[in-house]
Amino acid sequence: MNIAFFLTPKNEVIYEKITSTMRQALERMEYHRYTAIPILDDNGRYVGTLTEGDLLWKLKNTPELDFQNTNKILIENIPRHMNNKPVRIDSDIEDLLSKSVSQNFVPVVDDNEVFIGMIKRSDIMNYCYSKIFKKNEKEA
Repeated sequence: MNIAFFLTPKNEVIYEKITSTMRQALERMEYHRYTAIPILDDNGRYVGTLTEGDLLWKLKNTPELDFQNTNKILIENIPRHMNNKPVRIDSDIEDLLSKSVSQNFVPVVDDNEVFIGMIKRSDIMNYCYSKIFKKNEKEA
């Protein structure tokens, strides 16, 4: 099976640029109710994952920082504690599944490491569930 079947394309993914501010990331994540989002550089390459925890730890460990001045902190200056490892679009399904065990989403990149979208663990699970459920219905 081709992993592109599960791909949510970049134009449908909520992500943040590495040059964005902490405030922008906080507001985008709150608005969409996400706990983690992909981070891209100015060339569209995937550079990591930003989590709520990263933002909270930055706030906690920077005494002079409060919500009002989070617009002065760039995402590139926030230490990240988790990184969802990407797969290439030509990867096999086994590689995708092994990463999805420990990641809520798997970033997908092209040959030049440019981010082209992501695959959500929930999409994989829903697909597997429908295949198992339909198979069991036919056998009953």
